[in-house]
Amino acid sequence: MWNYSDKLKEHFFNPKNAGVLEEANAVGEVGSISCGDALRLMLKVEPETQVIQDARFQTFGCGSAIASSSALTEMIIGKTVDEALQVTNKDIADYLEGLPPEKMHCSVMGAEALRAAIANYRGEEWVDDHEEGELICKCFGVDAAMIERAVEVNALTTLEQVTNYTKAGASCKTCHEKIEDLLESLLAKQGKTLEPVAAKAPAPAMVGLADIAPLAAPASPEAAKPVPAKKLSNVQRMQIVIATLEEMRPYLKQDGGDVELVDIDGKNIYVRLSGACSGCQMASVTIEGIQTKLVEKLGELVRVIPHTMMAAE
Repeated sequence: MWNYSDKLKEHFFNPKNAGVLEEANAVGEVGSISCGDALRLMLKVEPETQVIQDARFQTFGCGSAIASSSALTEMIIGKTVDEALQVTNKDIADYLEGLPPEKMHCSVMGAEALRAAIANYRGEEWVDDHEEGELICKCFGVDAAMIERAVEVNALTTLEQVTNYTKAGASCKTCHEKIEDLLESLLAKQGKTLEPVAAKAPAPAMVGLADIAPLAAPASPEAAKPVPAKKLSNVQRMQIVIATLEEMRPYLKQDGGDVELVDIDGKNIYVRLSGACSGCQMASVTIEGIQTKLVEKLGELVRVIPHTMMAAE
């Protein structure tokens, strides 16, 4: 359970400046509805003074995303464009008297939308389609520059923190190595080192990987021959599948989605995606991420298939 400040609750239940700003002369859009979070920020800037006279927002996302958008508009109305550009995601979180670590990406989305809106006002190009090699997380469209800003502003030192602040690596996890490489290089410039990821203990009453790990190498040559991997029983396989899905569900729920096991038929594992994950354009990526994790956990090749394809199999 996350703890929210009274100020954050106030901005969620009674958001300020929500809606369309017809007189807007600056608009910034970030995120994607199909991935669970999207923000459209509209500004009315007085050309002579460069003062932001009004700001409105339309947000699709969780309560933290709505509160962060509301807070952002309150913070920038009355500021000049240059002054508004100094507002960081940390300022938004501080204004709300804190955000849960897992929700810091909502403040980052607000800061990115502000940069996009001001770029739009100035007639500058806001790059949201990334050049090859710059895009780090394909699932959520997070590039290296966004991660660099989050690391610099918030003094991040771990992969988990980068995920909480940017959502990079929260889905299929195939970009974790890229994130760690980038984070390591950024920390090296500061004279710091990357903090290792703490190992998580297996879920209670479930079969952990330690239970199926190969035994230590025996001393005799005969015994030194490769030992076939221990074959899991059907019950053990099902327990591992269920435990793995439970491990991934919090990440999907952060975006309003969910997953549940429907059936296991040999190497085929059928799942049902629900909520925001159902019909999402990135559903295939989510399925691929689940499959990668299950192959890793089970130690065998399996296929993860949407339950809607059961009849066709």
